[in-house]
Amino acid sequence: MTASRPLRLRRVRKLVPGSRSGRGATPKVVALGGGMGLSASLAALRRITGDLTAVVTVADDGGSSGRLRDELGVLPPGDLRKALAALCGDDDWGQTWSRVIQHRFTSEGELHDHAVGNLLIVALWEQLGDHVQALDLVGKLLGAHGRVLPMSAVPLELQALVKGHDETRPDQISTVRGQATVALTPGEVQSVHLVPEDPPAVPEVVAAVRDADWVVLGPGSWFSSVIPHLLVPELREALEETKARKVLSLNLAPQPGETDGFSPQRHLEVLARHAPKLAFDVVLADRAAVPDIESLTVAAKQLVGSEVELAEVAAPGSPCGTAETHKGAARHDPELLAAAYDRIFRMHGRIGPWR
Repeated sequence: MTASRPLRLRRVRKLVPGSRSGRGATPKVVALGGGMGLSASLAALRRITGDLTAVVTVADDGGSSGRLRDELGVLPPGDLRKALAALCGDDDWGQTWSRVIQHRFTSEGELHDHAVGNLLIVALWEQLGDHVQALDLVGKLLGAHGRVLPMSAVPLELQALVKGHDETRPDQISTVRGQATVALTPGEVQSVHLVPEDPPAVPEVVAAVRDADWVVLGPGSWFSSVIPHLLVPELREALEETKARKVLSLNLAPQPGETDGFSPQRHLEVLARHAPKLAFDVVLADRAAVPDIESLTVAAKQLVGSEVELAEVAAPGSPCGTAETHKGAARHDPELLAAAYDRIFRMHGRIGPWR
């Protein structure tokens, strides 16, 4: 399928864990990212597979997560909580718990702005002494339609080399520390790295990636939620060697600070710079967010060995495309994104026992 031919989407019915579709079991899908981008992908993928694993970045150092991390030395729980909320069941039980874990306290004391789910996750980590076991237990409590795992079991610091961070010295390269700071930095991010530089991957994450039928990376904050997965050596190696097919899902708009002025193909350039051996089968983009389809098609083939699929995946009325429209908070529509993923999975070959 060529980039000039957009996906023709259809509604997909929601599946539950263990359900079957067609002639075989649903595909094993691993989705990597963080924050609202990963939540959007999970809200879509849970509609088309009953075997879903979310892999979440652990470099957040802002807000409630940052405070818990500083005070207790734990992994930042916020993005893990958001992923769990996105996977909550559609019944009263699931929706109630989704609201509960996302609830934030408002007060003039120490609890102000802490999310209930963050406290619950950290409490279980302390009780059980096992990140994966605790998150599995939270997922069971919520009736989650999938599993949520941290990409590493150690808290990570994100650092970026930024050109023009000091506006008075536009050509100077500065080091910016901390995910929250990187996400809103002035200047142009050149590259990012993690501290420690070679953190261990969670073994269950590596196993899930190697055993998957499909791996989905993105959408999300490019430098602070997407690329960090490629900076964990064992995880990057698993992504390079897995027999799973891979989808790179692009954002609807550049993000102020991180990717101001970035074209879709520029996103591919910086990703390829951080993981030059990593290839994808499909780059998924919203047609309205791609001003130059031919350039993106060429870049996708040359940089990540991929085809481009265009589909309408933005929520109706949601702006996408330029940095200016991003101020209107472009959002993915879960049904449309689910239909795009479903179409890709069907059109680009089935591997594994579900075919």
